Amino acid sequence: MNWVGNNLDLIAELTLVHLRQSLIALLLGFVVAVPLGWVAWRYRLVRSGVITITGLLYTIPSLALLILLPSATGWYAITSETNLIVALTIYAVAILVRSVADGLESVDDGVRQASTALGYGSFRRFWAVEFPLAGPVILAGLRVASASTIALATVGILVGITNLGYLFTNGLQRRIVPEVLAGVVAVVVLALVLDLLLVLAGRLLLPWTRRVPRSRARRSAVLPVEASA
Repeated sequence: MNWVGNNLDLIAELTLVHLRQSLIALLLGFVVAVPLGWVAWRYRLVRSGVITITGLLYTIPSLALLILLPSATGWYAITSETNLIVALTIYAVAILVRSVADGLESVDDGVRQASTALGYGSFRRFWAVEFPLAGPVILAGLRVASASTIALATVGILVGITNLGYLFTNGLQRRIVPEVLAGVVAVVVLALVLDLLLVLAGRLLLPWTRRVPRSRARRSAVLPVEASA
């Protein structure tokens, strides 16, 4: 394990690069998935088509996608970090579109009718009512997309894009087992930390989803009875 102690600066640097690549792709995927998910929810005739097509994007082999992207765009070399981010964004969209559509579907129609009766237009109702109430389902999909993105980003090293995947290939080539294990641990820890941050963000932004303790719920149920007695 001396290798790990002597190369902590390298591991930290690669972790930050890996995190930056993953976060950009995750953010872009979310921005693209929200309107697509809304279209899939709003227009029933195209729902299955949109969800099926975006879902099929996840079946494209990651290495093949990284090789094909420069040929398709013609803008960047195969080793460009931009191609990796675009590929990761595509996979994130494949996961998040269904989550957004399912989240909007889960909103009670009575809530929509009540907000409309209060004078909310469609745009304001979406951002103030429907989107927040769909938050728990969307957050669940975002957590899956987060773990998937961090794991898939390591494939970039196979086409010369540096991140934590470097520890895998370099460790295997030089037969340094601690280096490979350090890469595995770093990816897992990064995924867990980002997942924890998403959970904390969900508790902060969606406070109504917090569970009420059973004892408190029973007490709330009994108090009205006692008061009426």
